[in-house]
Amino acid sequence: MPLTFIVTVTIALIVWKMPFNRVIASTLQGLILTGSILWIIFGAILLLNTLKHSGAITTIRQGFSNISPDRRVQVIIVAWMFGCFIEGASGFGTPAAIVAPLLVALGFPALAAVMAGMMVQSTPVSFGAAGTPIIVGVSGGLNQTGIIEQLIAAGSGWEDFYRLIIGEVAIIHAMTGVLMPLLMCMMLTRFFGRNQSWAEGLAIAPFAIFAGFAFVVPYALAGLFLGPEFPSIVGALIGLTIVVPAARAGFLIPKQHWHFPAARNWPTEWIGSIEIKLEDLTAKSTVTIVSAWLPYALLAILLVLSRINTDVKALLSHHLTFNWIDILGEEDISGSIEFLYSSGGIMMFVVIATFFLHRMQLNELRAALKESSRTLLGAGFVLIFTVPMVRILINSGVNLADFPAMPQVMAQWVASSVGNIYPFFAPAVGALGAFIAGSNTVSNLMMVQFQFDSAQLIGVSSAWLVAVQAVGAAAGNMIAIHNVVAASATVGLLGREGNIIRMTIIPTLYYLIAVGVITLIAIHTLGITDPLM
Repeated sequence: MPLTFIVTVTIALIVWKMPFNRVIASTLQGLILTGSILWIIFGAILLLNTLKHSGAITTIRQGFSNISPDRRVQVIIVAWMFGCFIEGASGFGTPAAIVAPLLVALGFPALAAVMAGMMVQSTPVSFGAAGTPIIVGVSGGLNQTGIIEQLIAAGSGWEDFYRLIIGEVAIIHAMTGVLMPLLMCMMLTRFFGRNQSWAEGLAIAPFAIFAGFAFVVPYALAGLFLGPEFPSIVGALIGLTIVVPAARAGFLIPKQHWHFPAARNWPTEWIGSIEIKLEDLTAKSTVTIVSAWLPYALLAILLVLSRINTDVKALLSHHLTFNWIDILGEEDISGSIEFLYSSGGIMMFVVIATFFLHRMQLNELRAALKESSRTLLGAGFVLIFTVPMVRILINSGVNLADFPAMPQVMAQWVASSVGNIYPFFAPAVGALGAFIAGSNTVSNLMMVQFQFDSAQLIGVSSAWLVAVQAVGAAAGNMIAIHNVVAASATVGLLGREGNIIRMTIIPTLYYLIAVGVITLIAIHTLGITDPLM
């Protein structure tokens, strides 16, 4: 990314002949946006680490240990449902890193545990970390100034366009993601069963599809009516309250339970170098199950209040805010950070509340802060180059060479090369960005303006292609090297990343092909439009 930033600046100055002042202003704008992203990342990771040190995560894990002996049921509840919730609340690769050790402790082969954990990095990801890939990735990656002018001319506004994108992301994900629990079970039985059978996974289809609907229905409704902060959190919370009691009652579960072969017969490549036992993850905790879930419930309540209550919204958005209008005199380049209104600020409130609710010691909070700061440094190094690079691309339309902005030039090339069939490939562009960057948010920042411009040039819904970008980037997380390495490290599988990607490419291709077909049908058969068409 540092090299890419340098190349982008060089092209901007020499080829596009952008004024030097504009390049610097765009870089500063990018750094302000980076600060906004890092504030959210820090809040999300700090909340997770605080709950880990308070004992809440231990209590939550204990609650999953005795639901059903069937490994297919366990992977649906622990990996899919719980993993989706962790993604919604924390994001940034944390679900696989939390789910994989828990599955190993429950008796899963390490390779199977990481595969399942990586498959979670799909449907919930676009609304992960309280909606960061949409709130920051889509909003920060689009040239809002130019789009707002177009929307006003069309008799609409940014808020309506933004809500349209969110709703379309939620609907596309719901249509595709409903089958992910079933696919997860089929992958498990095919690659880790005695008989290496797809059919043994398919045998649990009624329960798996039931679990899929239990998640995606509230997920889609939250996206349509609440906003980008809520779908993954709400979908997983409601899904867990429906699916866990159903599993305990044996609802729709085959009478014949499915298990792995005896551990002594496992191939060497299945086994990690770290031995994890359930007692290692479920040491005694003084936190009750209600107290353990209370911070997450508080997070959901505060997020809802801050987004739908005008008084609370005004109170938070008008205090502790950094705002720089017309950076270095460039009239269309501005940046701001709303520290309290941001989901990062809400999470910080919950961290403070958790400290008192769980009667934590100061040294426990210090440990959580230390671990979270370490994670922040890793993410920050990439973002301080990525986001300024993106803002230079977006702002390159003002230049002395009389060229369109760089994303528009890329879009013109795509439009002339592929034309009306491009919408089918649009999700793959988002996935490629996530594969390279290891982040849905960063992929959106890099690619979303390109997708918007491509839609405009080929005459299709720009909102839909922006939505498809976000969905494809979420699917790309299943094969993102950064996430695979992080998950593998938790169970001692470093060096086996190739094995994992060869498996997770299957659900990734399913997602991209399904979304591509849905997109072609929506655009060319149903005639989906938006205010800019």
